[in-house]
Amino acid sequence: MFLLNSHQDHKRALDPIDQETFSAGAVSEVERFLAHRPNHAPTRLHRLPDLARRLGVGSILVKDESTRLGLGSFKALGGSYAVIRLVLEEASRQLDRPVDIGELTAAPVRRIAAGMTFACATDGNHGRSVAAGAELVGARAAIFVHAGVSDERVAAIARFGAKMIRVNGTYDDSVAEAEAVSAKEGWTVVSDTSWPGYERIPALVMQGYTAMLNEAIRALDATPTHVFVQAGVGGLAAAVAGYFDTVFGADRPTLVVVEPDRAACLFASARAGQAVKIEHGEPTIMAMLECYEPSLVAWRILTRAADGFMTIGEADAMEAMRCLAFPAGGDPAVVAGESGAAGLAGLQAAMKDPQIRDALGLDPQSRIFVINTEGATDQARYEAIVGLKPADVQVAA
Repeated sequence: MFLLNSHQDHKRALDPIDQETFSAGAVSEVERFLAHRPNHAPTRLHRLPDLARRLGVGSILVKDESTRLGLGSFKALGGSYAVIRLVLEEASRQLDRPVDIGELTAAPVRRIAAGMTFACATDGNHGRSVAAGAELVGARAAIFVHAGVSDERVAAIARFGAKMIRVNGTYDDSVAEAEAVSAKEGWTVVSDTSWPGYERIPALVMQGYTAMLNEAIRALDATPTHVFVQAGVGGLAAAVAGYFDTVFGADRPTLVVVEPDRAACLFASARAGQAVKIEHGEPTIMAMLECYEPSLVAWRILTRAADGFMTIGEADAMEAMRCLAFPAGGDPAVVAGESGAAGLAGLQAAMKDPQIRDALGLDPQSRIFVINTEGATDQARYEAIVGLKPADVQVAA
């Protein structure tokens, strides 16, 4: 399904608070913080000319986050960045002086961090980022996971020393439980979704994502004409939309939000003209995108800066995963998980549908930008879908 954004705020300027989130100064701060991470390195921007020819577009660029900070997902940027910022702010308050990133390992700051616990709900990747950030600063982490999170993803979070808490029900149930328990225990919630009265920390998480977009901009030969970006609660999609709106202004690319058809809360919100919560249905293999209520901050941004909303099916995601693992011609191979390949799956689905293709103005001159948001974070599922272990995919060195 596809829907053009007809919200009354579409193409209005971003809210002032969102303009600050994506300002040049704020984005520079994210990269300055990243420079202090011992395993920081820019991720690759793959060019897929053979696939572009096959689909009938001018070019396809894939920002590959499967190697980000050793965590295998773009979310390594958001949660850990917010944790570091919050520790430094608390240290500044307690020490009654400004404390910057260079003091992160200093004994007074470590003592303060040791008394802090950061909590979040997760489908997997965000929890790993928060847990890794807490371990880095010497704080504690409590991570809430719902019934659909695989044991492999739970183990990947637990290895950072996090306390793991299973919650019956959906992702939204785990968000509510994390908030309730954290309020009782005095923990700091670092969520990638937002609700009334809770916006600043999710905005910091989104701000962290801009580092990969800055990297991409520096590597681009020309401004993209179209962006297909996957969404769960909408944090990444809003970060991309807000960042490109800030950088390119009126010349920004056409941005399409892509969701699983089994968990399309943003599509439903766009159709309703307001943020809505949808009913939980059959689980999707795109587990990182299985969310049923939008982040309010993300929705506010997307009403202004997204141009279209579309849904994809399970088969679409699997086709995109195989397409990246077994590329045509001389294109590089890319290891992409079910959620990671969803942006490309949206492009492929759009090019098969003349109505969507024409509505978006997709043609042989179009320059497409997508993000492989994660690698094979569930390796058993990846092997079942692709037919190879991730290590056996012939990824270019």
